[in-house]
Amino acid sequence: MAIEGKRKTVLQTVGLVLVMGGLAWASVPFYDWFCRVTGYGGATGVAEATTGEILDRTIKVRFDASLERGMPWEFKPEVPEMTIRIGEEGLAFYEAYNPTSKPVAGSASYNVAPFGAGAYFEKIDCFCFEEQVLMPGERVMMPVSFFIDPGIVDDTDAKHTSHITLSYTFYEIDLPEEQAALDLKTDGASVN
Repeated sequence: MAIEGKRKTVLQTVGLVLVMGGLAWASVPFYDWFCRVTGYGGATGVAEATTGEILDRTIKVRFDASLERGMPWEFKPEVPEMTIRIGEEGLAFYEAYNPTSKPVAGSASYNVAPFGAGAYFEKIDCFCFEEQVLMPGERVMMPVSFFIDPGIVDDTDAKHTSHITLSYTFYEIDLPEEQAALDLKTDGASVN
């Protein structure tokens, strides 16, 4: 009887570990989905085009840029803010510069504040959708096209929003394999 009790306890423990592992594994995609659907945490939506509905009400969009510690680029918005009508497509640019003597790859994370406005901030196209590689001394202007969904005026929590801040943080990532191989060849050629 004691062996049967121990076997049951072991099976329950293994089952608990598997369930907890499954929940831990699923938590990141679930949280990402939750943020995209609700705008929680400043997550934005992605759209192919505006809804076509443009309201007379305007909203000020501020642009913020930062770099993760150790990221060697310079990064800033072209303009600090713009005023657009709700529903109207906006186009903003961020400038990135690689002052180093080597290629540097980066990826941008973003959020929108206030968090409740994130569900209504729709990106049509954005540099943040792809990894960026800047060559030594390269300076680029990176676009983001967006609109504020007119549904914001019907949301009890977000309808009084007059300012939205779009923030990007660039962090360094490994160079894509093709670029790293090319870089390795270039370094090898200069040594010989």
